[in-house]
Amino acid sequence: MLGGAQRVASQLRLGEGFVPVLMVVGMMALFTFALAPPQTFGSLHQGSAGPILVTISYVVVRAVHLALYVHATRGRPDARRKLLQFVPEIVITTLLLLIAALLPLKIEDPDLGMWLRDGLWIAVVVLQYGSGLTGGTKGWTVTSAEHWTERYDLILIIALGESVISVGVGGNLIGQPVTWPAVPAAMLGILFTAALWWAHFDMIGPGARIALHAAQGGPRVAMARDAYAYLYLPMIAGVVLFAIGAEELLRTITDPAGGVAERAHGPAVPMLYGGVMVYLAADMAFQLRTLHTVTWTRVGALLALAAGLPVGRHLPALGALGLLTTICVALVAIEVVVLADSRRALRRAVFEERTDHEASEAAWRARWHDDGPPQPAE
Repeated sequence: MLGGAQRVASQLRLGEGFVPVLMVVGMMALFTFALAPPQTFGSLHQGSAGPILVTISYVVVRAVHLALYVHATRGRPDARRKLLQFVPEIVITTLLLLIAALLPLKIEDPDLGMWLRDGLWIAVVVLQYGSGLTGGTKGWTVTSAEHWTERYDLILIIALGESVISVGVGGNLIGQPVTWPAVPAAMLGILFTAALWWAHFDMIGPGARIALHAAQGGPRVAMARDAYAYLYLPMIAGVVLFAIGAEELLRTITDPAGGVAERAHGPAVPMLYGGVMVYLAADMAFQLRTLHTVTWTRVGALLALAAGLPVGRHLPALGALGLLTTICVALVAIEVVVLADSRRALRRAVFEERTDHEASEAAWRARWHDDGPPQPAE
């Protein structure tokens, strides 16, 4: 659904005409959709109200996307014919969601019913993402590479920020008396998250944005689809995984019954290390797809994390968190030194681009001072 919204938003001025009204309707449906998953993926005894609500919200969101796409492609018959690709996928995925909402409740074995429900949901996700690959790039356009990259970058920034909040709330750091173990734990949580932000947005993100600007036609659409619509998904999944692991670690660290030497319980350490590994691996794939390069420092960081995982499981929770933070910060520090020339060249290119853009905007707005504001046509 995010990819559909991006495709539409990149071709429309969202503040004009009836477009804002449809966007508000879509946002309400999406918010309703977000309220229902706890009941949708919970016990089957909770009934079908939640799954039915998800299905209805899904249909409304996709209908809004279709209506906006029809409006955006007026006068462009080739692009409008892409609707024929949308409709079968929407019909099939809606039917699968409806079946997932009703059929598992009629199965006597609850475990089998839950497996069927989850399998149908996986099929919906596969169909949605697979349709983008099988449909090709013909007929699609990415009008504004700046808009496209900015929206996905904001989603990733929000995910990283929310991971910090979830760790603070779930780790019993909010509203509790401050303890000495909690202070370094909170600092380490912020530090490794900031290092992961730096790992993408210091060089890879700006370089990919320039690469997307440079691409034209089908190659631009393919890059936007592969790098942003697809590869950002595992990056965000990695953020979710390491946030859950970090939350469990901080809960152990701040638990008065355990103490500083308490080891993490359950899958906390594997989820923390595994989530960071998924994030970095997806970022490497993103770098390869957009810049056609792979940085040896990222490979080294993945190997260090893989080697550190079994070690971290035998360390106290604070030690496991500290080891992971050390690896992430070391990655950033090494790249700052080793890739210094590349960083300077990239920043020079970004600075020149922004300077030229600002000069162009200033020259255009200067007409308001020279000739006055443009008068409406009579």
